This record gives sequence, C-alpha cells and structure tokens, in this order.
Amino acid sequence: MHNEEFGSQCLVRDCTNNRFRDTSACQVHQAEWRKFKKYQTRQTRSGIRRMLQRPGETQPWNPQRRGPNPQHHDDDNEEPPLPPNYFSPARFYCVETICAPCGVVIAWTKFARSESTTNILRFLESVYTTEDSRPDYICIDKACQVF
Repeated sequence: MHNEEFGSQCLVRDCTNNRFRDTSACQVHQAEWRKFKKYQTRQTRSGIRRMLQRPGETQPWNPQRRGPNPQHHDDDNEEPPLPPNYFSPARFYCVETICAPCGVVIAWTKFARSESTTNILRFLESVYTTEDSRPDYICIDKACQVF
C-alpha cells in the first residue's frame, strides 16, 4: 500500500513531485540526486574504508594535538535532525551490547545519536530491572577507556 501511494514520489523531504525517469528524485532535485550517486560508488566507499582502517596514520585532516578532547560521541542525546532526503536508509551511531564474562551476548540495543552516559544507564536499567538481577560489577569500554 505504501509503495503504491508513495513509490513514484521524489525522495527529497517534503517534495511531492514524481520521480524523474529511473532516478529517486524529481526534475527539480536532480542535482542533489547526482551528488548522492557520485559519492555512493563502490570505489569511493572503499577508499573511505581504507582511510578509516589506518587510524594511526597522520593525515593533514587529522588533529595534530594530543590530549583531552571533547568526546562528541559522549554528548547528551539530542533529537537527530531530519535528513534532507531519503535516498539511503537511516544509520545508527552505534550498537551497544551487554556480554557475560564468557563472551555470550545478553542484550543489545542501537543508539541513534550518541553513546552518552544517560543512554547507557537507561539500557542497563531496561535489562536489569530489579536490584537482585543486577551483576556485582559492570565494565564499560568507551573510546578505549574502561570504566
């Protein structure tokens, strides 16, 4: 039903025009569609993956300063901004898991915006609802810092 009603519409937010030919955007938003397609090639994505897999390298765009930096991944959870278009599915910031000492996964959840303390505490409270069910200690690995 959803596909029949909206399947031919442009995927740019708040646009009700029909798609142009075999693209996901209308005639008005073709520039945005071309830009999206330019950066979605297999070759482009594999180059980005290579850069991310070598974090120890010093690149001009990496900060040269060492020391305490604000941990943006640790910011309080805010409502995510609406995407400008729906050309690709939404992404999550991270997947958090609770594991037993033997490595068995007890529970997992997705965090949309941040790995904040508030999010972690809510997750723990949802899994361990009573004080009797809680473990004696919990280790949390956040950005290579174990708490």
